[in-house]
Amino acid sequence: MRMFFTSDLHFEHANIIEYCNRPFFNVDYMNKTLVERWNALVNHGDLVYCVGDFYMNRGGRGYRYWQFMLNGDIVHIKGNHDKNNGVKTLIHRCILHFGGKSVFVTHRPPHTVGEIPKGINFVICGHVHNLWKHKFVGDIPVINVSTDVWQFQPAPMESILKYYRKIMKEIK
Repeated sequence: MRMFFTSDLHFEHANIIEYCNRPFFNVDYMNKTLVERWNALVNHGDLVYCVGDFYMNRGGRGYRYWQFMLNGDIVHIKGNHDKNNGVKTLIHRCILHFGGKSVFVTHRPPHTVGEIPKGINFVICGHVHNLWKHKFVGDIPVINVSTDVWQFQPAPMESILKYYRKIMKEIK
């Protein structure tokens, strides 16, 4: 089993193409490409944390349709567009431990060190789409897993850990 992270897919949200300058000529092509790229990486039995904004409720097929189309088991972290879209999750944020690191996972990136729990090595977030791939809050790296900055596919945990080590070397 492998672990992946992604956010801000916004299935069925045509306006996101323009808002984030996504390279798709229409929403159907975007949806199809997101499914193909996801399934090319994620296998049945893999675990994917979707860190918010999975589906945009625009009277389309519904989030269950898109979830059914995707390989792997999905854990949803509530995003700001997950209020009325059918995504039912009680998880707003969590702390995970892997690779010897403690990771705070939240949709909206923290702005101050006080918003990050003590003992965290780095933060995984979404929400900011293509504005940045990482930033620092104090000396804690915040890594954006939005599909917009990971080639429109989920980011494998090993790639996130490799990216974390790279940005930590850059500040030393």
